[in-house]
Amino acid sequence: MSTPPRLSLPDGARRVDIAVTRGSRAAIEISPTDPVGTAVLVPGFTGSKEDFIALLEPLAQRGWRVIAFDQLGQWESTGPDDPGDYALELLGADARDVVEWTGEAAGVHLVGHSLGGLVARSAVLDAGATSLASLTLLCSGPGALPPHLHGTIPALVAALPDVPLTDIWVAKEAMDLASGWEPPSAEVHDFVRTRFCAASPSGLREMGRILLDARDRTAELAAAGVTTHVVYGEFDDAWPLEEQDVMASALGTTAHVIAGAAHSPAVDDPHATAALLDALWRS
Repeated sequence: MSTPPRLSLPDGARRVDIAVTRGSRAAIEISPTDPVGTAVLVPGFTGSKEDFIALLEPLAQRGWRVIAFDQLGQWESTGPDDPGDYALELLGADARDVVEWTGEAAGVHLVGHSLGGLVARSAVLDAGATSLASLTLLCSGPGALPPHLHGTIPALVAALPDVPLTDIWVAKEAMDLASGWEPPSAEVHDFVRTRFCAASPSGLREMGRILLDARDRTAELAAAGVTTHVVYGEFDDAWPLEEQDVMASALGTTAHVIAGAAHSPAVDDPHATAALLDALWRS
């Protein structure tokens, strides 16, 4: 679970609603006066656009216009109850729509964090977003998480939608705190709880299933012709690092490691993450 260090938006950032084929998606946008390009950021499982708050200003200072959005069923992008609405290819189409909303589809750098990486990949392979300037898979993998790293996801999938999210949160919070989770402030702690409990139960269940069942499509992505970067934190504990390395090699690149970061580099070291992304996008 990504935990933003704060909730206040940096100067120049604004909350926007983005029209997509299936309604609208809540987003945060920041842009310098004369941007050198545009990036769209896709959050991961149980996350939201706020997971990228600390990354916005460092990227904008380097000249980038940045849009981070809530996926369907996340936080302020209210989602329906129909499980079919959370199919991976539909989430990918949403990401494509956000890219097109920028008005610069051919020049957008699309970044997907964790589950968001699978969604961003689907935007390319299923929704036709093949004119991207680049795709970055941030702490993401080639397909489903390995069985030994499923953690509590199978239990969450089995409990939803019958068990209230408020009850699930109590158990989740206790486990997270016991594992060393330390919210940076009472405000952020309250936000993370509220965000989790406000999510679509069907959305959480189906996104969890994606993490358990998604197939490896690395060969398809390699053939798509989109410049792809693989980035992960030194201590990332989701997909095995060696698995991400193999994926990068199959995509014709080398994985880039953010020293000292774990599964959420945008939170753990936003300045190093911004510097690396800036270098990759300008290369």
